[in-house]
Amino acid sequence: MNKSNTALTEGPIAKTLVAFTLPILFGNVLQSMNGSVNSIWVGRFLGEAALGATANSNSVMFLLLGGVFGISMAATILVAQYIGAGKPDAARRVVGTSATFFALLAIAISIVGWLLAPQLLNSMHTPPEALQLAQQYLRIIFVAIPFLYLYTFVMAVMRGAGDSRTPFKFLLLSVGLDIALNPLLIFGAGPVPRLGIGGSALATLIANAVSLVALIVFLYRRKHPLCLRGAELAYLRLDGAILGTLIRKGLPIGLQLIVISANAFALMSLVNRFGTQTTAAYGAAWQLWNYLQMPAFAIGAAVSSMAAQNVGANRWDRVHRIAGAGVAFHCIVTGALVLILVMLNKVALGMFLPAGQALEIAGHINATSAWSFVFFGISMVLFGVVRSTGAVVPPLVALFIALWVVRIPIAIGFAPRFGADAIWWSFPIASSVSALLAYAYYRWGGWRRARMIAPQPAAAGA
Repeated sequence: MNKSNTALTEGPIAKTLVAFTLPILFGNVLQSMNGSVNSIWVGRFLGEAALGATANSNSVMFLLLGGVFGISMAATILVAQYIGAGKPDAARRVVGTSATFFALLAIAISIVGWLLAPQLLNSMHTPPEALQLAQQYLRIIFVAIPFLYLYTFVMAVMRGAGDSRTPFKFLLLSVGLDIALNPLLIFGAGPVPRLGIGGSALATLIANAVSLVALIVFLYRRKHPLCLRGAELAYLRLDGAILGTLIRKGLPIGLQLIVISANAFALMSLVNRFGTQTTAAYGAAWQLWNYLQMPAFAIGAAVSSMAAQNVGANRWDRVHRIAGAGVAFHCIVTGALVLILVMLNKVALGMFLPAGQALEIAGHINATSAWSFVFFGISMVLFGVVRSTGAVVPPLVALFIALWVVRIPIAIGFAPRFGADAIWWSFPIASSVSALLAYAYYRWGGWRRARMIAPQPAAAGA
């Protein structure tokens, strides 16, 4: 293996973490900017109902993809541990089985989601004026899911091997295509018909399909260590031992995303009951919150890969230093972003909403809830560290308590007295609980004794 695939077990912790995190963070920012630009086109030119439609559709999409995310993360952790232990063939076996299972699962979700799109949107109490637009948008997004999530999977596995720069370069391609195609397909030009909100979804599909193919071709031409060649293509057959590990560890990780996405689904349903103006305001605020969450998710992904490689290399001293550096890095970056957002509150929201009631509501939402992402991010970073050993159930339990035992009862129980404010205040309260639970488990829990067990690839690597 070359140095880029072993560097996570070497060198100064803080410097290595920052260097490994920045491409992930910039990639996440690019994706958020892409979503924001698309929302500007939709919200400013197609109207508030169309913007509300995309917000409802995105909530449904993320709800149905937790299992796929979990398999991807479990594979990434296994790959990182085997790379850290110096077992590249074992890592390739994990890539083969997980890629096949991941593809089959993504296709199944795509088909089921396309068929059930109307029922899912109705169950969320999607406003009638946004329902038809949301269904049109969501169905095309479901067609795009196999490309979008296979693309995400390939990039995640590369990060597990210690390479975060190449995925960023191809994200530039994907985002550039999406941004360029959005106005063309929404409004039409020359022989290209006007597709409206469906054009925005189709742009996402095309951009991710093209970028996925380009990335795979690039990796094979560069002879990446995780590419399967010749007899190694047999690794694409589902291996029972590897698959069992991926499912056993991946499902709880996937359930974490489902807990978060289902919570967003439930909150969206509550927000919808306050009318189209509030729905549009919440959708605009969420576009800005995507940026606030980016450092936590990027650093969480980075510390998970770094810690997993060091677990594989039996460098426990570095694992604990990675956790401390990750939390400090997150607090500095996210805290600065929250401060900037508070200072530019309505100016930033004005990119998505015209002056009016929806803009006023969005400004109030931001002022109340934005700072909660500092606390929630602390839990994401610590969960990334403990997950690197295979401890995947306690983070799931902590998230469930914070989001469903604390946030939803507060939002519902206090709504009759405080109206929509009960929803906005449930964010900082639940985030504080999540951070406390994450720290308690990291400090006193048994995550250091957990293991990712895959006996067959371990034997092959040996």
